[in-house]
Amino acid sequence: MSELNNIVLKILENGKGILAADESTGTMTKRLETVKVPSTKENRLLFRETLFSASGMTNCIGGVILYDETIKQETSKKSMVPELISNMGSLPGIKVDTGAKALAGSDNEKITEGLDGLRERLKEYYKLGAKFTKWRGVYNISKTCPSKISIHANAHALARYSSLVQECNMVPIVEPEVLMEGDHSASECYEKTSEVIQKCFDELILHKVDLKGIILKPNMILAGNKHKDKISNEEVAKLTLKCLKSSVPSEVPGIAFLSGGQSEIEATENLNLINKYNNTDFIMSYSYGRALQQSALKFWSKDIKDIEGTQKVFNHRAKMNTLAAQAKWSKELEIG
Repeated sequence: MSELNNIVLKILENGKGILAADESTGTMTKRLETVKVPSTKENRLLFRETLFSASGMTNCIGGVILYDETIKQETSKKSMVPELISNMGSLPGIKVDTGAKALAGSDNEKITEGLDGLRERLKEYYKLGAKFTKWRGVYNISKTCPSKISIHANAHALARYSSLVQECNMVPIVEPEVLMEGDHSASECYEKTSEVIQKCFDELILHKVDLKGIILKPNMILAGNKHKDKISNEEVAKLTLKCLKSSVPSEVPGIAFLSGGQSEIEATENLNLINKYNNTDFIMSYSYGRALQQSALKFWSKDIKDIEGTQKVFNHRAKMNTLAAQAKWSKELEIG
């Protein structure tokens, strides 16, 4: 087994998932503003350190995706953030793209940037302790989207990124996110997500990326948030599995879903059903941001010094998702 494959298996072992704490300063400021907490460097660090030092990290979180600001910060205990994460039994990771910008030659579509100077930045992040990385491509669904140019350009960028990351002995998370914003049906989401993922793997193979040393971070198959007919959780699980079985090469060891705007309970329930019906060799886990942090953030905002109370809320959410990654979750457990 390769070193990269070992890292993947360590991150996703025993139902563990990934905490996506890689919100940019702008995104984190918006999150804090919604709960009326000033977005200072100190407050951003305090919230993240509160989560990173929670006991749920050791039992449930195999990896944490950080943002450039956070990976370079020192904790209140005078250790660096990656060291804190490692001491909790988790692996530190880093978001390395520089964001989605308007895609030239296409209306209302985006291309993710950040390849320029990436090799040098990766070396720096590796020295800081990062074991894996993340790059997100985003795709809209509409009558004309995602276009061939969007599908091709983002797949090409994800492959070039992955190749550079593996060259630096880190695991790339490949995140092609087909957005749930829109009035598209679940079947349209299925069709477009399949096309997007297949193109990503065409490019990854072309760029000689070791598929045993990556984690795929896809969206689940859902109807658009403005579509009149929602599908059942069972249908979400079955369509998602059907899509991945037909689109993802068997060498890929692990799939960690993004929550993509689902509520905390919805993201957990759908993950649980996916694992209940999973008859593949893929590890199916989670890489959630809001769906792991939202309740903890709301609780924390009432008293940012209540570390223990905030950690209790976070620990519960992490435990629920780890149970879901093992098909052991039920609604009754949420009451606890």
